[in-house]
Amino acid sequence: MFKFVSLWFFMGLVCSSMAQTLSVVDADEGTPLSNVRVSVKGNASFTETDKSGRADISIFRAVDTFELFLPGYQTMLFSLNQLEERGRTVQLSRSSGLLNEVVVSSFRPEARRHTSIQIEPLQSVKIDRSGSLNLSDALTQIPGVSMLSTGPGVSKPVIRGLYGNRILVLFSGLRFDNQQWQDEHGLGLSTMGISKAEVVKGPLSVLYGTEALGGVINIIEEKPVSNGKAVSDFNTEFHSNTMGIVHNSGIRWNTGTNWFRFRIGVESHTDYSDGNGERVLNSRFNGLHFKASAGFTRKKWSSENHYHFAFNQFGFLFNDLRDYMEPDHLRTRQMKGPHHNVMLHILSSVNDRKFERSKLQIRAGAQSNYRSENEGGAELSLIMHLLSAQIAAQWETDLSKHVSVILRGNSSFQQNRNFGKRRIIPDAELFEQSISAYLKSEKGKFIHETGFSTGVRYIHALPTAGVNSLEKDIDPFKQYRPFVSAMLGSIYNPMRGISVQGNLASGVRSPNLAELSSNGLHEGVYTYEIGDPKLFNERNINAEIVFCYSGNRFEINASAFYNHFTNYIFLEPTDRVWFGFPIALFMQDEVRISGQEITANWKMIPAYNVYLSGTYSGLIGRMSNRDYLPFMPAQRIRPELRIDKLQSKIPISYCFFNAEFVLRQDRVAQQEVTTPSYQILNAGIGFRFKTRNTNYVLNCTARNLLNEAYFDHLSRLKNFGYLNMGRDITISIKIISSKNLKNQIQ
Repeated sequence: MFKFVSLWFFMGLVCSSMAQTLSVVDADEGTPLSNVRVSVKGNASFTETDKSGRADISIFRAVDTFELFLPGYQTMLFSLNQLEERGRTVQLSRSSGLLNEVVVSSFRPEARRHTSIQIEPLQSVKIDRSGSLNLSDALTQIPGVSMLSTGPGVSKPVIRGLYGNRILVLFSGLRFDNQQWQDEHGLGLSTMGISKAEVVKGPLSVLYGTEALGGVINIIEEKPVSNGKAVSDFNTEFHSNTMGIVHNSGIRWNTGTNWFRFRIGVESHTDYSDGNGERVLNSRFNGLHFKASAGFTRKKWSSENHYHFAFNQFGFLFNDLRDYMEPDHLRTRQMKGPHHNVMLHILSSVNDRKFERSKLQIRAGAQSNYRSENEGGAELSLIMHLLSAQIAAQWETDLSKHVSVILRGNSSFQQNRNFGKRRIIPDAELFEQSISAYLKSEKGKFIHETGFSTGVRYIHALPTAGVNSLEKDIDPFKQYRPFVSAMLGSIYNPMRGISVQGNLASGVRSPNLAELSSNGLHEGVYTYEIGDPKLFNERNINAEIVFCYSGNRFEINASAFYNHFTNYIFLEPTDRVWFGFPIALFMQDEVRISGQEITANWKMIPAYNVYLSGTYSGLIGRMSNRDYLPFMPAQRIRPELRIDKLQSKIPISYCFFNAEFVLRQDRVAQQEVTTPSYQILNAGIGFRFKTRNTNYVLNCTARNLLNEAYFDHLSRLKNFGYLNMGRDITISIKIISSKNLKNQIQ
């Protein structure tokens, strides 16, 4: 009798343990979904899925009906019996809403309408469908985000008129520095192997210290696959304009206790052609990429560890390149002219430890950035190496049911060294330490956010031949630069679907090495630049108000902002010359940037998933003397008609048609040229085929469909008379295969 009872007791425990765990994955990609809220209507208890997409549902009863909710996905209801029939795995499909998508916001998952920090996510699916040449190009789909470029390969994102060291880039949650302080240095990050990118508009120095006064770009790696799964993918892409070939392949698997990822990719582009069919010499670029990851998830501890390698080459464009570089008959991919070489190594580790009412996260990493330039001679003339190490610790807890707090500490170290004959900035060492606190409270229809941060940056410029020569005026120096920043935000949700948000935040940026200590010819812009070690920290205060409405068929998000800078750093031309080259000085002044952005989405025909959407963005930047700031983006209107998941026997997964109306930019700085208005038409269509274990995805995108010949105001090539890229047709193929691992431990 005892054995019989014990057997039934043991079987009951097994069945109970099997029913306690629920797995939630993305219906399209099969990747696990974290932070899915699992609850029962009328029951205050709820749970959320972890990073592996799993949740413990033992707190619920067998008769309960579960509601699975994740912003950006369709809400689903299941009974316990239905969960059992599905093997306790639920697939959530994406919704087409604009305002309900979940964002990571660089420090915590959050629904967009529940934070006053303006965050715009861009999923990898949308990046793939855009036909973009790089990450900066893809981000321009977001209103308020533009791209400063020196050809299609060398580009950096611009958020509300700010770029370079005023924009903080996070990669695996850690600060990324690609030595992009000069205009002709690009961001240099590929879209390969990422799940999405998020853009924070406005200062976030309160959490990340200096260089986040203009915004943050958070690049999030692809997630592990579900337990007991192995997923491999083959991706290839072709660009007609540059004869570009982009390919990457990867494999991910999860044994149940550990998960792994390997991915390798290559890209190669020839010179691009403009709308008149003219070839822009030496605009070619290529790259090699490799990623490896490993991690695990225990009951209360998860760890992600990543290694990223990249080697890129970018053709170097300047004014008189046509005079000595002749076009070859074949569109070669070889770097025969002046070019940049950039080699990147990134190591990072992200560790989360959950406690009963709190969570501790520790991120640590190191980066090696090697940059060299061949300016047309027989050898590399400029060689720089930037070594970075950093660690960030964040503790999050709920003080009560409606109040939560985040405490964060950041430490970073950078070492810059020169090895070439030509030297733009000195050898230097930089150290930064900051601590911050963020408090969020919810009471009824109101949500309040408060943050404060303080820290110090230490800069040590070392004696460097060619920079601190006897005839130069700037000597080596040491500096301690303390800083503080704060944030105050409120959200009012008067009724379902309506939200009014306000945010007031300050930011800070320490001058970079070029602004503090350069004293020589910068051949990338043909200007002799002179820095000033007495420059003050750049500071700003940004005020913003946002209105959101989300209904069953219509959504709108409208925002207005005002950004006031003190000690804004800029390059001021002089009437002096050095051997025929103009001399410019780094100066400071007060600056005001104000603007507005609107995003709207209307579900025209719900039965056929037909949507009409549109965005508008515009801003004005002025100095204290009322002169306009340089490189301010023109006003842009972008309407789009799209159909998602066509209801037909043809396996068309989507199609879209959009236009970009860019207005004339005549609000220009004294040394800038006015750029006329232009219109670009784009279209795309996608197909999806599915077998038992394999998905086939085919995307076709046509950008600048009518081959418009135009100058974009944020293209540095307009000063040399080079037009932007003409028509580009992109065809991409993705094959995703999955299988169950043998001997999987349940």
